[in-house]
Amino acid sequence: MTKTFIRWVPTLLLAIALPMVARAADSDSGVSKQVGTASAHAGMALGAADLKLAHTHLHHVINCLVGPSGKEFDAQEEDPCKGMGQGAIVDAKGDAASESRLHAALAQAEHGVKTTTLDDAHADAQKVMTTLQTK
Repeated sequence: MTKTFIRWVPTLLLAIALPMVARAADSDSGVSKQVGTASAHAGMALGAADLKLAHTHLHHVINCLVGPSGKEFDAQEEDPCKGMGQGAIVDAKGDAASESRLHAALAQAEHGVKTTTLDDAHADAQKVMTTLQTK
């Protein structure tokens, strides 16, 4: 009986570990998708021809980073990351380096939304893109 149990231990451990690994991979994938979408919208803000459009895309960045339950989430603006996760910052929970980077990008996007000139909004959009693309 002991031999049979010992033979089944690796299988049992694998059965327990696989769902945890799959969840972690899904979470990483969700974070990557949300960060990619946020970065794309930072690029759109950078290329915006007017301040209103730049602000709109920076709001999209914020919504992707904080998710629909985040206090900074603006329901009046589009959520281009809808269905990808709970927000990149929320989904990156436990990865201190990623969380720090995402919070920095959030602060830059929030600053950009408050700008009063297109040049300033473009500068903040560039900072957001650089921060999100840095690993």
